[in-house]
Amino acid sequence: MSGRKPTITDVAALAGVSVAAVSKVVNGKGSISAATRERVLTAASKLQWTPSAAAVALRSAKTRAIGMVAKRSPDLLSADPHFSLLISGIEGELSPLGYGLLLHIVGEQPGPGEPDPEEAAYRRLADERRVDGVVLTESRIGDTRFELLRTLGVNAVLVGTPWRADPVPSVQATGLGSGIRAAVDHLVGHGHRRVAYVSGPEDRVHTVHRRRVFEDALAARGLAPSHSLVSDFTAAGAVDAISALLADRRRPTAVLFANDSMAVAGLSAARRLGVDVPGELSVIGHDDLPLGELVYPQLTTVRQDLVGLGRAAARVLLASLGEVDAEPVEVRPPELVVRESTGPAPDRT
Repeated sequence: MSGRKPTITDVAALAGVSVAAVSKVVNGKGSISAATRERVLTAASKLQWTPSAAAVALRSAKTRAIGMVAKRSPDLLSADPHFSLLISGIEGELSPLGYGLLLHIVGEQPGPGEPDPEEAAYRRLADERRVDGVVLTESRIGDTRFELLRTLGVNAVLVGTPWRADPVPSVQATGLGSGIRAAVDHLVGHGHRRVAYVSGPEDRVHTVHRRRVFEDALAARGLAPSHSLVSDFTAAGAVDAISALLADRRRPTAVLFANDSMAVAGLSAARRLGVDVPGELSVIGHDDLPLGELVYPQLTTVRQDLVGLGRAAARVLLASLGEVDAEPVEVRPPELVVRESTGPAPDRT
């Protein structure tokens, strides 16, 4: 220990458990197995570590706040109502119990020599003891946030599918691929054979999953994607994508976009280029955001229960804090909502 006093992190490392597990043993709260408890006590004894009464009192005090860190630029976040619907569901569970949501918006890229902004935000929340837990969004391939939050001793829940199995709980709808499969069936049933997909960043788990579902659904119909483009969830990215697709001699007759904001931007760009929607090009979005009904033609989309996902995540987190029973919130499966932006395939060779 090089002469320094041992810490709770040292005890957790020696015992092979999380800081949160050590805290539960110290405070006598939470579900801890007898074997884990024994390892913690043995490690504490070896290191001659004893928490101060003040530290125990501080750890047991609740802030009655839940944190959420959005790794998006403010401009991109304000243009995407996805997060506001999710937050609405979270607040619907927190508010009746006197909890509040502490939202941090951080940049996607660190500055020169700076740490990852999202990681830094979680560390500040933990160091300053400003929240009792956090809601994670946008599961990523190679996600390191789970281990970080365990090290910090912060309760967490993920909205979405984790990139690999992890003790951090996650909430997601049943039948995740049902909406995209229904979208493909809808288009193929209308005679479309050249169907394109415009996805979001490839480091997102849901991006990879949805594209695979799309490809598998087409393959089941004896087809392959006409085009598969990667974008960045922005309107500008969608405009670039639709421009590239329409410039192709074998351009698609239908396009699925990763979200509604991109689909609306792509639909508008196609019409500005003189392409009739849906006469020449059918367009489908994802999420069923309110803006889809405000454009012309109204957007066909895959409805996702974002409010339900927010409520379910908040309930799981509150249950881990002992505030509510662990009864799950039902999240409706994705479903196709057919409006005006899709129709029969044009007669084109």
